[in-house]
Amino acid sequence: MASSPLAPMWTLLLAHSSPSFLSTYGLFILHEVFYWGTYLPFLVLDLMPSFTRYKLQPSKPATRSAIAHCASRVLLNHVLLVLPIILLSHPLFSWLGCETSPSALPSLPTLLLQLAFFFLVEDWAFYWGHRALHSPFLYTHVHAVHHVHAAPFGIAAEYAHPFEVLFLGFATLLGPLLISPHLATIYVYLAARSVQTVECHSGYDLPYSPRKWIPGYGGAEFHDHHHRVHSGNYSSTFIWADWLYGTDGAYRVWRAAVAKLPPGSLERT
Repeated sequence: MASSPLAPMWTLLLAHSSPSFLSTYGLFILHEVFYWGTYLPFLVLDLMPSFTRYKLQPSKPATRSAIAHCASRVLLNHVLLVLPIILLSHPLFSWLGCETSPSALPSLPTLLLQLAFFFLVEDWAFYWGHRALHSPFLYTHVHAVHHVHAAPFGIAAEYAHPFEVLFLGFATLLGPLLISPHLATIYVYLAARSVQTVECHSGYDLPYSPRKWIPGYGGAEFHDHHHRVHSGNYSSTFIWADWLYGTDGAYRVWRAAVAKLPPGSLERT
């Protein structure tokens, strides 16, 4: 247990909760804490004019009513859809042999490899599902709900039609379902995934954005462009699938055009 970086956290959680609680309601609580908690700093930035220069679409600020409506819709989706997905996943993970014992905690190299695998699998599944959602029928009847926010803000990440929420849940869980990792690893992954999806919808390209130091990470700049033009840049996390299948053409043209112009001459999208 001492060889795992997750040992202190997991020992503390097991001291106050049962494994069955941690694999059900505990996962839901974790998702809520990291999802809404990640948005709070961006909400604060919206109140600080000095950070406007990092906004990707500064001429389209979210109104209070839009934020309130989005928050209420997302919270409803979380309670009526995300929580049931987690509860229904519990017996499946148990059947697959998902460990909860402290003695089975992964080492740091194993943890990092599994996290990388989960994000890559999720990105691949999300790319094709998201691309399908932009077909005429699915866009009109499903995905258009998410694109109500052409200039997204953090919590708009999971503002979506119920069918799309179910798809997002499947894509997120696909990697863990393939290898059935330790429950503590799923905790770390779900926390990281919540932070990632809110950051990509934050509307800010900050100097310390993960895209500046994680190779291949698209970040808010990459995904915000998708919301602006309603096509291309279909991946959730990385830029590779869009590059491989040629669906990032408009984004690359925009990047090249902006690179030739002086700072502040136009909006960044």
